[in-house]
Amino acid sequence: MKIELIKGDITKIEADAIVNAANSSLLGGGGVDGAIHRAGGKQILEECRAIRNRQGKCKTGEAVVTTGGNLPAQYVIHTVGPVWNGDEEKCSKLLAKCYKNSLELAENLGIKTIAFPNISTGVYRFPKELAGKIAIEEVKNFKSEILKKVIFICFDDENEEIYRNLLEK
Repeated sequence: MKIELIKGDITKIEADAIVNAANSSLLGGGGVDGAIHRAGGKQILEECRAIRNRQGKCKTGEAVVTTGGNLPAQYVIHTVGPVWNGDEEKCSKLLAKCYKNSLELAENLGIKTIAFPNISTGVYRFPKELAGKIAIEEVKNFKSEILKKVIFICFDDENEEIYRNLLEK
């Protein structure tokens, strides 16, 4: 599985699936979540509402899928990252679950390329270096015959530098 690093806007990435750092309501919000909902259009929100009606809120660490709406990606995998509270062990396990569950869902859908944002590092205040280590470790440890490429999309210079350094190790 190839790992690629790009600084840019996840809503413009051409991949089979992009991952949304969603909140538990699945109804959009700020940061990457709001950007994906705005760019993807009403269809994503309607599908998120249908998921909520079926199962209730999405729990931290879990992942659900919708179509990509108006996005170049065919699918959006919505995962709810942990809000950093200083409990490194618990938060790290939950963040790792976000990546693992998203990758498993992608594999089950037959997805070949998937793009991840920097989950939980914005308003959820997860330490960026630790989040990067967890993200890269989960991707490298995930064995798949189906997934061919994972793209990490960094919105800012700081995350891009962290990921570049971690990937070069």
